[in-house]
Amino acid sequence: MERIWTWPIAFFRFWYHFIIGDDWTVAAAVAVGLILTALLNGAHVTAWWLVPLIVIFMLGLSLRRAGKKT
Repeated sequence: MERIWTWPIAFFRFWYHFIIGDDWTVAAAVAVGLILTALLNGAHVTAWWLVPLIVIFMLGLSLRRAGKKT
């Protein structure tokens, strides 16, 4: 029975580490950005610029926090 669960658990762990990675706040901000983009596009507002803006902001914030740790 243990062999049956090995593959699904490894699959979940891969995707968790791939998406969340070291900083869950970046993943959460990108998810919020995607939701906001979908809502704005549903209201016929052009919002393609929102996710790249959030990614750039969160990257800078993440790098600043990582720099303070060392």
